[in-house]
Amino acid sequence: MKLKTLIADDEPLARERLRFLLAVDEEIAIAGECRNSREVMAELKENHYDVLFLDIQMPGGSGFEIVEQIGAAQMPTTVFVTAHNHYAVKAFEVSALDYLTKPVEPERLMATLARVKERIASQDAVKTHEQLKSVLAALNNSLNSGQREYPKRLVVPSGSRDSFVNVGDIEWVEAADYYSCLHVGTKSLMLRETIKQLADTLDPRTFVRVHRSAIVNLGHVREVLREGRNEGWVLLASGQRLKMSKTGWQALLAASRS
Repeated sequence: MKLKTLIADDEPLARERLRFLLAVDEEIAIAGECRNSREVMAELKENHYDVLFLDIQMPGGSGFEIVEQIGAAQMPTTVFVTAHNHYAVKAFEVSALDYLTKPVEPERLMATLARVKERIASQDAVKTHEQLKSVLAALNNSLNSGQREYPKRLVVPSGSRDSFVNVGDIEWVEAADYYSCLHVGTKSLMLRETIKQLADTLDPRTFVRVHRSAIVNLGHVREVLREGRNEGWVLLASGQRLKMSKTGWQALLAASRS
C-alpha cells in the first residue's frame, strides 16, 4: 500500500524538487500540494494523509501554528522542510518525525523516508494489536454472557410416525415414570424422557417445574391458587389445575420476575 503524501511549501521550485526526489520511491504517492497554511489546514481537515512534508514559513501562518491548530495527535507523520536550521529544536518539540533543510539532498531524504515507513509500520502494528484485543474482548463477553440455545421443536416418536412439536405450543408437561407426557391443546404426546431430563433442556424463562410431577409453560398460566404457606395450585388458561409445591411456587415467582 502506498503512503498518501502531501507537500506544503510556498516556493514552486521547492515543491518541484521534493516531488522529483520522492518520485523514485514507489511506496510514496503524492496526493496533494499546498502553497500556504490555509490550504494545508483545509486539506488536513478534509482528507487523510499518511505523510506531510511541511514548510515552516508559509503565507498565512507557520508550520508550527498548523500543528497547534490541528493537534499533534491528529497530524500525519510530519517532516518539516525549511531553509533555517534554528527551527530544528522547535520542530522535534511538536513531535515532527524529522527535519530537512533546503535544498533537500537525495541521500538525506531517503534516510528520512526509511524512518517514515518504520514509524507508520509501528503505528499500524499498534492499531492491529488494539483491534485484536477488541475482538478477543468481544468473544470473551459473548462466551461469558451465558446465552444458551434451547430447542424450538421436539421430535416425538409414535409408532412408525414422528411428530414435530413446537415447544412454545406445549401448555404443560406431566411426569409418567420414564416418560414425559406433553400436553399440547387437546393432544397428549408421550416422549421417552424423564421429566427431570426434559426440564434440563427447556428454557427456564418459559418453563417452570412447579411440582415434581409437572412443568408449566408460563405463557399459559392464568392464576395461582394458594393453600396455606407451602402449597397451592396453578390454573392454566385451558382450565387445567396443577398441583404446586413450595419450591415450585418460588421457582414460578423467580421466572416471572426474570
